[in-house]
Amino acid sequence: MASTQTFGGKRAMTAGSVRPTANYEKPRARGAEPGARADKESALHLGQQPGADGARRPDSEEQEAAAADAAAANRDLTGPAAPTAHLWHRRRLCRDRWEFAAQWNEAFFESDKMHAMVDKIKEIIQELTQDLNRNGLSQIVLSTLACQGGAASLIGIPTADYTTTECKRFDLRQVSGIVVDAQHASARDTQGATLIPPTLQEFATTFASDLASSLGIKTNVEVAAAPRDQCIYITLDPQGNYTDAAGRFTHEGYSLTTNSSGVFIAGASPLGAWWATRTVLQQAAIRSQTKNVTALPYGHGRDAPGWGMRGMMLDAGRHWYPKEFLVEMCGYMSYFKQNTFHVHLSDNLVTQDYYSYEQAMALEANFRLFSESGALQGLSSPRDVAYTRADFDEVQQKCAARGVTVMPEIEAPGHALRIVQWKPQLGFHKDPSLLNISHPETIPTMKSIWQEFLPWFHTKLVSIGADEYHGPVADYNRFVNTMNDFIREQSNKTMSIWGTFPPKYDGTYDNINQNVAIQHWEFFEDKPLTDYIQNNYSVINSDDTYYVVNKYSESYPPALPLDKTFSADPSVPGGGPWYPHVFNAKKASDNPQRSEPRVLGSIVPLWNDFGQNATVASEAYYAWREGLPAVADKQWGGTLNRAQFDAVFPQVQPYAPGQNLDRAIPSPAGETILQYNFASIPGHVVKDASGNGHDAKTTCMTDRTALAIRPGCDVTLPFGAKGRDYTLSLTVKLDQDMRGQNATILTGTDSALLLTPTLTLYASNNYYPLNLTIPVNRWVDITIRGKGNQTFGAMKPAGGFFEEEEFQTVMGIVGKRLHWDTIAVEAPLGKLGGFTGMLRNLTLTNRG
Repeated sequence: MASTQTFGGKRAMTAGSVRPTANYEKPRARGAEPGARADKESALHLGQQPGADGARRPDSEEQEAAAADAAAANRDLTGPAAPTAHLWHRRRLCRDRWEFAAQWNEAFFESDKMHAMVDKIKEIIQELTQDLNRNGLSQIVLSTLACQGGAASLIGIPTADYTTTECKRFDLRQVSGIVVDAQHASARDTQGATLIPPTLQEFATTFASDLASSLGIKTNVEVAAAPRDQCIYITLDPQGNYTDAAGRFTHEGYSLTTNSSGVFIAGASPLGAWWATRTVLQQAAIRSQTKNVTALPYGHGRDAPGWGMRGMMLDAGRHWYPKEFLVEMCGYMSYFKQNTFHVHLSDNLVTQDYYSYEQAMALEANFRLFSESGALQGLSSPRDVAYTRADFDEVQQKCAARGVTVMPEIEAPGHALRIVQWKPQLGFHKDPSLLNISHPETIPTMKSIWQEFLPWFHTKLVSIGADEYHGPVADYNRFVNTMNDFIREQSNKTMSIWGTFPPKYDGTYDNINQNVAIQHWEFFEDKPLTDYIQNNYSVINSDDTYYVVNKYSESYPPALPLDKTFSADPSVPGGGPWYPHVFNAKKASDNPQRSEPRVLGSIVPLWNDFGQNATVASEAYYAWREGLPAVADKQWGGTLNRAQFDAVFPQVQPYAPGQNLDRAIPSPAGETILQYNFASIPGHVVKDASGNGHDAKTTCMTDRTALAIRPGCDVTLPFGAKGRDYTLSLTVKLDQDMRGQNATILTGTDSALLLTPTLTLYASNNYYPLNLTIPVNRWVDITIRGKGNQTFGAMKPAGGFFEEEEFQTVMGIVGKRLHWDTIAVEAPLGKLGGFTGMLRNLTLTNRG
């Protein structure tokens, strides 16, 4: 049975069609208070149609629609009227689609109108796609939620306790400056773990730099006795009610207020104020997705961390990480309010029972602090893979500038092969990675090591490791207690160890002193609640629930798992969110109460069990890239669920300041990042044809078809590396004398492209060769392609075939077999030169 309906003043014949009813809430009339009833005449009903006579909608309705369309056209969909603008824009599109549907039914019988209808389909699809692309569904949801009066928190990483008071925002683009309270400008936080805390003014200066680098907001910092209008005002509130999970005062708390006059921050200490600036940055980043609004919702909040130690541990003993990488990691951690970077500075590849003494002594072992002290000559790793005092001081200073304390660890009496390689008499013959504590030189040697390096460490807490020792327990406990006394006497520092031998109270041996902090990692070593907490020891949660072993392991994942973060509390049916007091994800009775004061916090480790060649440095970052922020939310005490995290992470992550671990390169012109043709180089400038303006410079000469690469000349690119994903292409012709020669083609900050003589990538002190040999006297297209955690190399000689291979690493697995695996190498940029031949073009895209 056919029915007739009217759409937009036209009559359309449909076969039994029924127009669906939309149950949309009426938008509030302009000017109405939140919760007030909207005026019927000014609300658009999705099911309401204009009359057949073409009568206009009421003026207020027409104005609302026009405003919404204008906002959408200007991509300003996150301002105070954001939720209304989003609904108006989508309702207009829906109305257009209903009118179009009627026209389609009519046109179905009039073939001359079919092409017009197809064009209309394309127009509607394109408009919807553009709207979603520029705003994103998650952005719409987050923006709308943040505008609801009375919301209890700001959705960020971590969440921040905050109550929005009305649906208005303070736009940071209008900020008149950052004003630091003159009364507290020179104050420093003496309650934290670092011995080099920045002043409140120094934190404010770093914040101003972050606003410029992350959001493009340039502003000045001044010290004044009072705030001025439209400023970000930063002061202290040391008597404020900021408490941790145990109900104790925490110096890391802060209050945040936003209104028409500006943004007002009061920290319990300068560090607390710093964490408030991370909240400001993230909230502005969420609302900057339309590239028009960098704002905070009006409201106020008081926020504080649940635990005082929140961080990560990096195994730099088995894998070398440049100082710049450590500094960038601190920037990333700080953005998510982590405050502790535990750096494991000495270790060795794991010895095995079936190794001979000679095999064990030949294993790779490292001590990453480079001292020129004659008493320690021969202990340190080579200078290019160890930190000088100046290096380590730089790392600590730059990390402290972002609220992160570097916690150093020198491992002994286990995992001490480097010390035994230096002084063989100190080790057990059966397992030379263990110190023989009963040897008369062992403890004096360890004291001399710590005496040298204690002045290097700008922290109140250091770790001696003391993990997985298999010698006599009485000797072990005597060693730990002796070193604890020595370190306290020499430096007044607190000491921690990995949980190894739990205390016994049966007279078997003297127990570890209770002022030694225990870093729990595995239940077969200890039970943190009954062995330590109930016996008045303080404990750091590093349970292997969150262990990562980089690249390969038969026991642990290669990346920090997200799912466990939101489901590891066994006291909640089905699994609740993990927090630092949850040591055992399977048995609730093994876990203390959330309010237990002897739980210091959480440090999540990453290990490099298979050494230097298993990974490049950036793969540690990618192992943590998503998991670290999720863990950081819980270490703070945040309340994100998995869906919220999945929505907010891509909104805030690209704006993390103080680092570029993704090795991202701006490319507003599109997929092609840079494109050079070397036929013309006016003024030795190589123009970028991509439209991004990334011009290069060269000291080489061109023959008007290509660039002649000769000794003493090179091309300088504007960037040093490109991270995942990318395709780097260049066309070269090697001179005859390059046949079978080793040479450099490109040298970047993280990697290099070489001929050895086959095509080879060099990264993190390792060579990753292919079986591709570049022919001479012939134009060849060379392509390096990074796709996810894989890297490929290819060549295509002129008139020849395309050949591609994958760069891989080869790892030795405990002396029994070899294991091939992927390797993710950044595109080498920086300098091009080091061979003799011709270069015709070079292109870099962000597609792998």
